Amino acid sequence: MSEALATEDNLPSDKLIRLYRTWARGGAGVLVTGNVMVDRKALGERRNVVLENDRHLTLFKKWAEAGTENGTHLWMQINHPGKQVFKGVVDEAVAPSAVPFEPSLQKFFPKCRALTGEEITAIIKKFAETARLAQNAGFSGVQIHAAHGYLVSQFLSNKHNRRTDEWGGSIKNRFRFLQEIYKAVRAETGEGFPVSVKINSADFIKSGFSEHESLYVIKELADMGTDLIEISGGTYEKPEMTGRNIKPSTAKREAYFIEHAERLKKETDVPIAVTGGFRTKEGMEEALFRGKTDFIGIARPMAVYPALPQLLKENKLQKLTLTQKKTGISLLDDHAMLELTWYSQQLARIGKGKRPKPAFSPLLSLFLTVLKNGSEVFQKRRV
Repeated sequence: MSEALATEDNLPSDKLIRLYRTWARGGAGVLVTGNVMVDRKALGERRNVVLENDRHLTLFKKWAEAGTENGTHLWMQINHPGKQVFKGVVDEAVAPSAVPFEPSLQKFFPKCRALTGEEITAIIKKFAETARLAQNAGFSGVQIHAAHGYLVSQFLSNKHNRRTDEWGGSIKNRFRFLQEIYKAVRAETGEGFPVSVKINSADFIKSGFSEHESLYVIKELADMGTDLIEISGGTYEKPEMTGRNIKPSTAKREAYFIEHAERLKKETDVPIAVTGGFRTKEGMEEALFRGKTDFIGIARPMAVYPALPQLLKENKLQKLTLTQKKTGISLLDDHAMLELTWYSQQLARIGKGKRPKPAFSPLLSLFLTVLKNGSEVFQKRRV
């Protein structure tokens, strides 16, 4: 989840700290933060948190203390958006190659330019520095975001990475950027500090990152010592991680990407987390007890039921009532823009010390969002 609850200076706010304290007290085992950007010049949205130096580390220590109450682990998700940044958010978009999005989507984004070799090396160092600072602040681990069409995901994609140097071409070369980030992060934080990677099972777009390539990359990461792989899928071009375009048979099984996880469990020993789609205690237990996954990811449910782990543990809740948030406006609904905004509003309520509103009207959510921020707000929401 991208909380968009940072201060105007991209620092942890009181609302953000309260949100994670609430979740920790609600019984979560591992909390993975929303995007924390490694470079202030590369924001996914205006209210992203940025950690690139120790100037305000005290605030990050407060966040870590809140999120690790009750024995909970708090892992910082570290990220760089690459070219997946909407117009008006940053001065310049960068990418592995100067490849635009499809025309219907490109209108929301600035033109991008290809990164130089020196810039690639500098970004790798930024990931490592952010991880080191997170560790110093008291976070329990970090997660490298390599999914959902952000910069690392762009490097992995044959569609978006057209480079002819050591960073492009074969999947081995396209993996190199993530490989070097992982090695640099591990070198800075040591062997005892959990390092996770969130990665797509596939991009679900033509010439994009495929399931076969995903299996290759995950096996390589496992051999390198990655502590946890979180499986998701899709990008802004194909937002499968929101439940869009999911087959009925997959929906019935609840977890969107469980089949990919099952294949991985047969071929590697790395712990696997599956996120997306879990809506019943029975479905979660089925996936865990049958060895299909090791961790259950429940991001959107936690926005509506902040004490969900405790409710499940105490057998006080069996089934979650969550529906896709639709306005009837295809431009917003097709790219899940209102859905992201609706859930962010729930996170903001928790951050203010209020209860979520599960029955809150999507149309009212749209009206209040436009009234407060103008229609351009939908050009600033991330996954």
